Amino acid sequence: MNRVYIKTYGCQMNERDSEAVAEMLRVRGYSIVDSEHDADVVLLNTCAVRDQAEQKAIGKAGHLVRRKRENPNFRVGVMGCMAQNRGEELVDRLPDLDLLVGTQKFHRVPDLLDRVIATERALGPKPQTLVELEEESGSEETIKDHSQGERQISAFVSIMQGCNMHCSFCIVPKTRGPERYRSMDAICAEVESLVANGTKEVTLLGQIVNSYGMRQIPYRNGISPFVQLLERVNAIDGLERIRFTSPHPRGFQRDLVEAYGRLEKLMPYVHLPLQSGSDRILRQMRRPYTVRRFREIVHQLREVRPDICLSTDVIVGFPGETEDDFAQTRAVFDELAFDMAFIFRYSPRPGTKAADMPDDVPEGAKDVRNKELLEVLSRHSLARNASLVGTVQSVLVEGKARKGDGLYMGRNPGFRKVIFPAQERLVGQIVPVYVHEHSTTVVKGELVLAGDQAPAVAAMA
Repeated sequence: MNRVYIKTYGCQMNERDSEAVAEMLRVRGYSIVDSEHDADVVLLNTCAVRDQAEQKAIGKAGHLVRRKRENPNFRVGVMGCMAQNRGEELVDRLPDLDLLVGTQKFHRVPDLLDRVIATERALGPKPQTLVELEEESGSEETIKDHSQGERQISAFVSIMQGCNMHCSFCIVPKTRGPERYRSMDAICAEVESLVANGTKEVTLLGQIVNSYGMRQIPYRNGISPFVQLLERVNAIDGLERIRFTSPHPRGFQRDLVEAYGRLEKLMPYVHLPLQSGSDRILRQMRRPYTVRRFREIVHQLREVRPDICLSTDVIVGFPGETEDDFAQTRAVFDELAFDMAFIFRYSPRPGTKAADMPDDVPEGAKDVRNKELLEVLSRHSLARNASLVGTVQSVLVEGKARKGDGLYMGRNPGFRKVIFPAQERLVGQIVPVYVHEHSTTVVKGELVLAGDQAPAVAAMA
């Protein structure tokens, strides 16, 4: 009765937390399964950034506790941001939950699950939820375990937890707490261990990743702590590619821009959240930069790396957003020609400053604005992918494509998905692919074998 299924909602940070919990459970003797229907324990790792994500998780938890009533030996736990945000309210709503685990207690899950099982064996099933939501010093250093089974070609590495920014729309400071940083030595040791097991690419994770080490690690020759970390990771033998997410425009200083021109393993891809193209709305959002400053960062990045790919986040329908505010956002969004974007309709999050503002943009207007930005994005994404046709791209082969016999998938340096015929032995290798077809979201091509000549081939990028 030790089969565990973990379902994850939300961001890459949540994915990384779930992976670490799964490995800790595996080491403890639990079996991690791929389906909730095969599990004795289901853990939901939840998101609180948007109401829709919370409602999905609550609905799923409700479904699972009904299954528990039919099978008293079945166990259900809720972890992560929604657990931290809603706390005991969830226990009131779902009294049959076995576990409620906050964001600084992921490493306690094996012990807590052991306790639930031992208590039930001794006393029999009873409706009492084990709750662990308190802050814990040093918890930022505990998300370090990776699966020891299948090789990870690309891996997430958590470098910090928490956020100090307090944007008016964002619940993360409440759910994740203040910024806490892992040591550079611990981060590099984790990357070295991953590389020794076959990892070729790492993505460094943080709520505001470029805030790493601020006011704790001194600048060195004008180089910020985050760029110092990038330098150390860049020097690790055997590692091929470095990415990171998500930075904040406020901390995107010249040393980080210049790192794209001098660190050969740092890939030409940046996810840089804009949120709005209106300075007035940015102030309402408590985002400490202007549209002019955002443009400067983008132009500087493109000067240093002309091939750089950019993605962003935008919120439409923020309280008080007028048609003129949105027109400014649309204009900036179009001007900067993002390759990819996450576009969200604003929804109030209880406990944030924005929740006290009147949500005065009609849902119909939010839908229209969302659709307009998606149309702009589609046009620019299609154009970027069209520009890759006729070039040879350097592709890190990640595994089989979801559709198509004999087709494999990988990413080019700009994080574009590339589909092509290949063989299993190429997984984990960086190979040249001649691109001959494109759509809005992917490009397709053929391997360029030694001695082959692809027509009109550009330099491998």
